[in-house]
Amino acid sequence: MIKAKTSFTKNDFAQNMSVSRETLEKLSQYSELVRQRQEQVNLVGPNTLGDIWCRHMLDSAQLFNLINDKNARIIDLGSGAGFPGLVLSIMGSSSVFLVESNKKKCRFLSEVVRATNCSAVVHNGRIEAYNDARDFDYIIARALAPLDRLLKLSFSLDRGQARCLFLKGRNYEQELIQAKKKWNMDVQIHKSLSFTLSSSAEKEFRGVVLEINNLRLKDG
Repeated sequence: MIKAKTSFTKNDFAQNMSVSRETLEKLSQYSELVRQRQEQVNLVGPNTLGDIWCRHMLDSAQLFNLINDKNARIIDLGSGAGFPGLVLSIMGSSSVFLVESNKKKCRFLSEVVRATNCSAVVHNGRIEAYNDARDFDYIIARALAPLDRLLKLSFSLDRGQARCLFLKGRNYEQELIQAKKKWNMDVQIHKSLSFTLSSSAEKEFRGVVLEINNLRLKDG
């Protein structure tokens, strides 16, 4: 179990995720680009930059073990700064599609893809307008929208065929209650690896990963 600490380093990340030296170097390049471009593009919450290896890298990387298939086709909805999709691509997922409507963020994503030589594909456009005919194995999202909205977007892409992995925070239980009014689904709740006691205000917070499959609208 990862111990809570105020300064979770890249070496802590490497130890807990068992990544190669080459992968760690590419993730380091990525984190440095986030720092360099933050003021221009507003990629992440400014107060989270000091804990980027836990709050963003580890939080994203934990999905790699849940997917456990480097060839799985993955679509990251509202990818933003690339968390979690870019992290998965750098770690070895061979088929990751990043959908983001903000042009500046898409330019940043493309910059990271070039710098790290990963295989992620960047798509600049709204999720609602995405009409690629690929069949995806996983739909992932982080800090994008309430669960009910995520399920609606996911269902519009593949009619409930893919498995969904959504990183959620303190309101996940309420979001599940609301979503279940409209949707039937099978849900597994995984405690987040990135839980950290970074401040007393967060002591009661437990982040989770919601793993959802067999998604379908309720009758009526």
